[in-house]
Amino acid sequence: MPTSLHPPHSKATTSETNPAGSRPTARAASNKATRKNKPAEKQPVAEHQSLTKNRKIFKQARLSAEQKEELIPYQAELIKLQDHLERTGKKMIILFDGRDASGKGGAIRRITRYMNEKHYRVVALGKPSESQQTELHIKRYIEQFPRAGEIVLFDRSWYNRAMVEPVMGFCTPAQYRRFMNKVTAYERSFVDDGRTYLLKLYFSVSKEEQARRFERRRNDPLRKWKLSEVDLQAQELWGKFTKKKFDLLQKSHTADLPWHIIKSDDKHLARINTMRLILSKAPYRGRRRSLNFTPDPKIIIPGNKELRLMKAEYRKHGKFVS
Repeated sequence: MPTSLHPPHSKATTSETNPAGSRPTARAASNKATRKNKPAEKQPVAEHQSLTKNRKIFKQARLSAEQKEELIPYQAELIKLQDHLERTGKKMIILFDGRDASGKGGAIRRITRYMNEKHYRVVALGKPSESQQTELHIKRYIEQFPRAGEIVLFDRSWYNRAMVEPVMGFCTPAQYRRFMNKVTAYERSFVDDGRTYLLKLYFSVSKEEQARRFERRRNDPLRKWKLSEVDLQAQELWGKFTKKKFDLLQKSHTADLPWHIIKSDDKHLARINTMRLILSKAPYRGRRRSLNFTPDPKIIIPGNKELRLMKAEYRKHGKFVS
């Protein structure tokens, strides 16, 4: 019987290998090149990128859920505040002013999320009509004031005359000066009945964060409607708006009618501290003692302190930058 050329338990040489063992055959070389060109090596990279993206989305969702949970106790307290105002017949006016994309609207939505709709209103007035332009500037805002037991939140207020209108040329210099000279006298007449709370909030966003938010609005079809002509010029006119902010505080921040500056680069911190501030302004029954009602002094800045900081900034840089 012929002796086998292969040792026991060994496989016969296939056509892919040169029997001499010196070099691979053409078919073996071809298979090796095919394996090399397969996208299998790229698959782990794609999977890693997808996993990283999913983790980021999950982390953001979890953070959002945690932040919503953190707001709930304060939202419950706001309902108690509403009940107090209704029971006592008192009123509250809250002004939400500040730069574009500074978080005013988002704060208003969180504040009113669980409120009794019968006892609050959000007022966002558009461009005045021709007949309104012939009337006292503040008249159309007064027409929206709360009745007894009601809260009115102004998403931009009569202080448009102090900021947007003079910068954009929507009012004359004489109209601007007249408003600035009389506004605090008007406001004192609003609260001298002793039954009306007036809270003036200025939301302050950094130039870099405002630019980021504008970019998001441009690219997000769900937010694109928020972009206005004023928004598109806000970055270019940053310095002029800052100067008007300084003049606003210098003229209309007083001990009895103070401004509160809300640092709003972090939207969540701005919202929760705004709630704390509102709740701390009116005593009411049933306040939850375990809850922290003290606003963070790094987020809520008194108007007179902001003025000092802006003056120091001007001395250092020769201009207003915040």
